[in-house]
Order: sequence, then C-alpha cells, then structure tokens
Amino acid sequence: MNTPISWIRAYVPDLDCTIQEYVDKMTLSGSNVECYEELDKNLEKIVVGKILSIEKHPDADKLIICQVDVGTENVQIVTGAKNVSEGDLVPVVLAGGKVAGGHDGSPNPEEGIKIKKGKLRGVPSFGMMCSVEELGTSRDMYPEAPEEGIYIFQKDVKPGDDAVEAMGLRDQVVEFEITSNRVDCFSMIGMAREAAATFRKEFHPPVVTKTGNGEDVNDFIKVTVEDTDLCPRYTARVVKNIKLAPSPEWMQRRLAAMGIRPINNLVDITNYVMEEYGQPMHAYDLDTIAGNEIIVRRAKDGDKFTTLDGEERNLDSDVLMICDGEKEVGLAGIMGGENSMVTDDIKTLLFEAACFNGTNIRLSSKRIGLRTDASSKFEKGLDPENAMAAMDRACQLIEELGAGEVIGGAVDVYPEPKQPVCLPLEVDKINALLGTNISMEEMIEYFRRIDVEYDMNSNQLRIPSFRQDLNCMADLAEEVARFYGYDNIPVTLPRGEATAGKKPFKIRVEDIARESAEQNGFSGGMCYSFESPKVFDMLLIPEGAKEREAIKISNPLGEDFSIMRTVSLNGMMTSLANNYSHRNQNVRLYEFGNIYIPKALPLTELPEERMQLTLGMYGDGDFFTLKGVLEDILKDLGLGGASEYIPTREHPFMHPGRQADVLIRGQKAAYIGQMHPQAAENYGMKGEVYVAVIDMPVLTEQATFDRKYTGVAKFPAMKRDLSMVVKKEIFVGQIEKIFRDKGGKLLEGFELFDVYEGDQIEKGYKSVAYSLTFRAQDRTLEEAEVNKIVDKILEELKTLGIELRA
Repeated sequence: MNTPISWIRAYVPDLDCTIQEYVDKMTLSGSNVECYEELDKNLEKIVVGKILSIEKHPDADKLIICQVDVGTENVQIVTGAKNVSEGDLVPVVLAGGKVAGGHDGSPNPEEGIKIKKGKLRGVPSFGMMCSVEELGTSRDMYPEAPEEGIYIFQKDVKPGDDAVEAMGLRDQVVEFEITSNRVDCFSMIGMAREAAATFRKEFHPPVVTKTGNGEDVNDFIKVTVEDTDLCPRYTARVVKNIKLAPSPEWMQRRLAAMGIRPINNLVDITNYVMEEYGQPMHAYDLDTIAGNEIIVRRAKDGDKFTTLDGEERNLDSDVLMICDGEKEVGLAGIMGGENSMVTDDIKTLLFEAACFNGTNIRLSSKRIGLRTDASSKFEKGLDPENAMAAMDRACQLIEELGAGEVIGGAVDVYPEPKQPVCLPLEVDKINALLGTNISMEEMIEYFRRIDVEYDMNSNQLRIPSFRQDLNCMADLAEEVARFYGYDNIPVTLPRGEATAGKKPFKIRVEDIARESAEQNGFSGGMCYSFESPKVFDMLLIPEGAKEREAIKISNPLGEDFSIMRTVSLNGMMTSLANNYSHRNQNVRLYEFGNIYIPKALPLTELPEERMQLTLGMYGDGDFFTLKGVLEDILKDLGLGGASEYIPTREHPFMHPGRQADVLIRGQKAAYIGQMHPQAAENYGMKGEVYVAVIDMPVLTEQATFDRKYTGVAKFPAMKRDLSMVVKKEIFVGQIEKIFRDKGGKLLEGFELFDVYEGDQIEKGYKSVAYSLTFRAQDRTLEEAEVNKIVDKILEELKTLGIELRA
C-alpha cells in the first residue's frame, strides 16, 4: 500500500522525522516497508518564475527568448515551448540547479540532470522552464498540465516561491507490505494510527460533522438485504442537486500520490474515502434505480450481467448482486453495472457503503474473472462498524466541496451488530512468552496508543472492532513486543526438552546407524511407500502370507501404486536392479523407510508404521561381509556381543540355506541373507544379492549410549588356544555363546583363527581353533584360575558333542 507522508502528517501533525527514520521505526514496529520514493529527488534550485516578456529568437524560428522574474532578479531563458505567454507563472530551474529528467532521459537517473548557463543559437540562457515530466512526475498527478509544454501554475503563487513546494512535490511515498490479517492498515487512517503509536505522538483522525438537510432519506430509497450472511451491513445515503467539477488540488495530489488518477469531485470523493477509511464505496444514479429500491440478493445460475467496463459476466447462485426493483445494477463488492453508471447528466446520487463476506467476494471475483481495488479490500474481511463512518465522511466532503445537497438521515440495514471482544490482560503470561519484564502500566500504555481500552475492574482489554486480528493472549503479546521493541527483547533459551540441545533418542539411533552404514561404503536411497500387488509374486511370497495383508489406496495413481508396502525389499531390489542394468559392478545401498502393518482389514484404525533400515549389496562381498556391516552397526549402538544369529527358512524371498534371523537379547531385531536366485532373477539380476532388514523400533529399544571408560591394562594377560573337533551342523555362534556365558569377567576376548576340513578330520566334522584371552584388572592371574575357567568352558562344550582335537 502506498502512503504519502504528507497525508500521514495530516492525522499525526507532530510527526517530525526524516524519511529514513520513519521507514526504520515503522519496520521495527511491525509495518514492513517495501520501498519509498522521494517525489522531490534531484530537484534543486527550482523557483516560481513570472514571464515578463517574450520575443522571437533572431536565428531560430522554433525558439523564443523570455525575460523571467524569479523573485531576486530577472533572468533570460531561451526555450522552444509553444504554450507560454507573457504573465504566466512557471517553474524555473536556475543555472546550477537540477531536474529529474525529461523526454530525453538522463545519463544517470540517480543523479538527475544539472542545468548550466549556456547559449542557444548564440543567445545566452540562464536557466530552464520545466514541464511536469522534467520534474519527475506526470499528467496522471497533474491532469491540468499540457501534453507537451511547460507547466503553468493556476493558483496564487509569486515569483521566487519554492516551485517544488508549490506543486506539492516536497513529499515522500512509502510502500508498505500489509499482511491480510491487518485489514485496518489498508487505509490511511490505519497507517497514521500505527505511525502515531510507533513515534508516541497524538493521533488526530478526521473530524466528521453532521450532514444532511431536513428531508428524510427513506422517502428517496428503500433497502432490503435478503442474504444477510453475505452482507452483514448495508448503508445508503442520497445526495441531490449534483454539481460535477474537478476536485480540489489537495485531494487530487493525495490520490495521484497513491497511484489513482483524479477524474471529478464525485469519483474522487469515493476513491478518497476508500483510501482514507479502507472502505470501498459505490455511487449510483438514483434516476436509474427502478422503484427507488435496492435489493441485495444472490444471482441465479446462468444469469448474465454487463459491468461498467462493458464486459458481459456469467453468474451463478454464489455471486451476490445489488439489484433495484427490476434488474441487477451491480456486482456486490466488485463493480457496478453499465445500466446504472454515473454520467455527467446525473442529478441525484445514491451512495452505498456496505460490508460483504470476504470469502464470498474473493471466490466470486475469481469465478467471474474480475478483480478490482474494491474487491481486493472486501476479500480481506472488512469491519462492519466502519461502513457508516466512511459514509458520513463522504457526505461531509460532498458538502464541503459543494458537490451536492445531502438528504437528511441514512439507511442502515445492520440486523446483527458486531459485539465487542474483550480479552484478559495476563501480564505474567505475556512476559513469560516474550522473556521480558514489562510492567502492567507500560503494557496498558502500549494498548492505549492503538485504541485498545483497559477496564481496571475486570482486568480486561476492550478490542476495537477494526482490530480483527486480536483474538488471544499471544496476539496481545505480539502488540506488546512490537512497541516495546523487538531489538530490546533479551536473548533467552527456549523452554522444553530441546533446550538440552539433544536430538530425540530415536533420531540419534538412526543417525548412528546411517553413519555406520555409510562408513562401510553404503549409499543412502529413498523408495516409494506405495507399491503394486505384483510385488508379492516377484518376492515369491505365497498366497495367504501375512505380508500380503496390505492396505489398499482408495484413490491410487495406478495399479503400480495401489497398496502400502508391508515389506521394504521391493524398493531396495528395484534400486539394485536399476544399478545392475546400468552395469555398475559393486553396489551397496541403504534405505530408512516405513512399512505399514494394518491392525485389521478393512481398516478400523490407523496402521502400525514401523521404520526399517534395509541394506542391499551385490558385487564384492558375501554373506559374512554384510554380517560384518550389521555387527558394526550393533557395536556402534552399544550392542556389540549382544546379538545372536539363528538360521531360518522363514523368508521365502531368501535363499533357503543362506538366511538367518538376528536376535538381540532374545528379541528378533533383523534378518539377513542372500536373496533367492529366482527372486533376484524376477528383478532382472543374476548372481548373488545380499540384503539385511533391521526393525528399528526393536533396535531403538535395545540401543544404549552408556559408555564406561576402562583404562589401559596394568597387568599381563594369559592366553589359551583351543582346537576343537565340531560337528558341521554346529555354528560358531553357539560356541561363542558358551565362551561368553562361562568365561565370566576374566575372559577379555576370543578370536577364531582357524577352520579346517580335510582328510585328517572325520567326515561330517570340522576343526575349529580359538584363541582365548584372560586378564584381571586388579592383579596378575594365576594359572590355576584360568584353568578352572577353561575347564568350565570345555565341560559345557561337551553338551554339544565338542571335543578337543588330539
């Protein structure tokens, strides 16, 4: 929104600051400034001059020589302007002064054009007479200016006066970015109120006096509102004996500074009040209103209506219309109709100021394809209390400008007046939210500046109707913060769990697992949660398996995305296959993603979402390579040595002899193995593909970050090597479990260093050799202590049929 500073100062006369100070403070108090323009930029040494005499140039037919009184002296100026005469008062830039530029442009627009004394065809010239373009403005702001030629003053000025001041160019226009919740700031009064509150100055709104003759407006017009949900308030007044004329210069200048072209007094008054109060108004020729009656109702489906711009609009029953006794005469809140337009022959005027449903106006404007200045304000949701105030202001201007005779009284259809909103003043809560220590008295002063009244008896704040954005304690705290000064609020730590600076435990577990996978050469991927039912066949999952109990999408993009996955392997296999088809030799991928397990089908409640870490690889490496990666992850999560691998044939998509479930303290946490060759082939892959799927909720439950420091051993270790003959079907994991269970605290570690099968070993058996390390932290071990532990271990190994190798 553009706001001329001169207009702001009309309501805040004590506002005394530079434009930069104004912009900075308004921004800090919450009114975001987009940019500003100084209308007098690069205008220097420009005064009013009176042309005393004119004579032709002796050597140029298109030039004239003027003697000009500039107050302090008479100067000679040579010009080619055709519209000047003796006695004219014109703006003159003296030698050494500057203009903003003209039709010829400027070498440097930021610096303007400097005027120097010189000669034109041999005749000296000591300045230049100016057009409005050379003063950096246009005919939109000065409609009385000639299309080509020098600007001629039409008011009382004298030679030597400041021409820039006389033309109203000693002004700045600030463009604000107004958020939709601050409807009151879409008006000059609203922005002036903000400026007064920011600079702690008195706010002086326009004083509206009573208007109207002794007649009764109800004898001229009748108003009926059929759809009060779309039009909560409708006000109307009548003006007779209309006299169309140009509006006064001060009004034209203010409108032009906001980008509105002055037209005549009636149109300018409606535009002026719209910008001053933020309340759009509309004027009708009362003689075109059939039956002297206004009816506000919905249009009918299929209706057509021609607006003021001559375009035919297609309507439906959601569009609100302004109608007379016979026909539609306007699109409510958007634009009037061609059939009721105000012409130069108007005698009696009907003024309308109403409040319409903002959402309906926005949707109607979009459907019709017509957006206006009025609709852009109405769609924000205007204050119904503002309608009559704006109406009275418009009628006051009508009388002051002699534009007509206002009929007494007003029509006001307002069936459900807006009730005032009261909120408690919770000083402690506001300070706690802001991290401040502001007193109640200071807060009350902030609220007084924005017309929020405080009732000491009830400890409540009465919110004015134009502040529709103040609805709770947090809104009040924002007002306190912006006037206290955001830059004055001390730095404090936010409250809550996050203050400790830690991520949630679940996220920390995932981060460590991710980091461990990446350190082992795995790259992260992301796969779709939506899959095709064909996935189950590709993964060899049999009919009736629980994995096939998947949630169906009610509006899928297609069959390939019609169910939510219950197994995470399809996405991983698809990604590996894609790399395989591109001849990438060695690929390692991981993915964190949810699977969705329904509690019942059809769904009666939300499914269980379980995060899975899926690892997949082919190329270099085998089952034991992937097992090592899995153990690295478990070790980094404080679970080293807590896992147990149990061979299984449970997973149909895996090789029946190369798969295992991973238990952590007896709880199933993962499975690992080689993909079934047929399943791999279904994805277009040949060779061995290895995968591991970790159930992250179980892993998170078991993980720990507790670490105890153990110093460097001070006492020597004792080692024992055990070479055993073991049946082939016995896994080393079973042997290592016995080591851990029977070794006690003195067993520091063990290492498998040899596995042998050959002629020297009985068929169906293998030789397995381990090195066991024993150490005490507080003493040197004796051989008898170690032998006792080794005997326990050997005794337990016999239960598995394991004997020492001779």
